Amino acid sequence: MKGGKSKSESKKADTKLAVKKGAANAGKKGSKKAAKDPNKPKRPASAFFVFMEEFRKKFNEENPNNKAVSAVGKAAGQKWKSMSEADKAPYVAKADKRKVEYEKVMKAYNKKQASGANAAEEDESEKSVSEVNDDEEGDEGSEEEDDDE
Repeated sequence: MKGGKSKSESKKADTKLAVKKGAANAGKKGSKKAAKDPNKPKRPASAFFVFMEEFRKKFNEENPNNKAVSAVGKAAGQKWKSMSEADKAPYVAKADKRKVEYEKVMKAYNKKQASGANAAEEDESEKSVSEVNDDEEGDEGSEEEDDDE
């Protein structure tokens, strides 16, 4: 063995690495973010992305041979930077309109989510009230027994 690690030493190192990776991944599984709700409304596009929708169509018509998505993004970014505030105004107005609509949809979504959570809490609280009432009706004269429990 000339100057290198023996096979048994490299295997030990590999198994140590494998164990560390597995342990790290196992820890990450438990600490993942909460699952996203697929019914939650998507956020509205910014003024630039409203502009991009329109620009992308024009750019692809003018450059049908272009296959690079990055080229479209770069060209759109350069044009957006060179535009005046007056030129950007229609896109800003469309973005604001979408934002208002999004806020309405989100309010409805949040109400629906809250009513779903409240309904579950009400079911639990109704059960606990009925159980308390049952205890009171059955054990009216024996308050001392309740203290022992």
